[in-house]
Amino acid sequence: MSRTRVLDTVDEAVAGVEDGATVLVGGFGLAGMPFDLIDGLIRQGAGDLTVVSNNAGNGDVGLAALLRAGRVRKVVCSFPRQVDSYVFDELYRAGKVELGVVPQGNLAERLRAAGAGIGAFYTPTGAGTPLAVGKETRVIDGREHLLEYPLKGDVALIAAHRADVLGNLVYRKTARNFGPVMATAATTTIVQVGDVVPAGALDPEAVVTPGIYVDRVVRVDARRYTVEGAR
Repeated sequence: MSRTRVLDTVDEAVAGVEDGATVLVGGFGLAGMPFDLIDGLIRQGAGDLTVVSNNAGNGDVGLAALLRAGRVRKVVCSFPRQVDSYVFDELYRAGKVELGVVPQGNLAERLRAAGAGIGAFYTPTGAGTPLAVGKETRVIDGREHLLEYPLKGDVALIAAHRADVLGNLVYRKTARNFGPVMATAATTTIVQVGDVVPAGALDPEAVVTPGIYVDRVVRVDARRYTVEGAR
């Protein structure tokens, strides 16, 4: 029996997220960003959050809106500064939000390790840089490696193109990015989709995230945001 619940509203989908939670937020810039779920989390009121994402928000929507609402204590990401990351930039310079920088490949692999039950792994990425301070090192094949640990989430908020009622997910093009690994790395995975179809309607060969990793699904208006992220 599937554990996935298909819910009627975004507010139902994000209910129960607790203060202090670690929230994995899908998206590569604006591609695949779960805008509606983030807006729902703002309304829900959880604060003191640690957010794990590829970047630290764009413009005034999505993750940037959550930051501006004062709900985030720390951001763990690969790209904290971009031309339109001014919300994070202002908060960080004012000492109102913490930052943990993780190289993008390490970020993806730490998430994957959490979902796969891997205790830790060695990687050469970051060795010999300030990111190596305080980390265990080991020389493998003549090259220094760092020991990195899994990155788990209490909640994952991701966006997919379509789901069936069992929670199986397909994604659209580059919107796939971090969603699949984040879905496996969180205790509770919440997904917004543009369409929910009956069981059996999805081509099994096209399913990227099996429903076993998905807890809650909610259908939203997929046209709500433009490519630039404007409402």
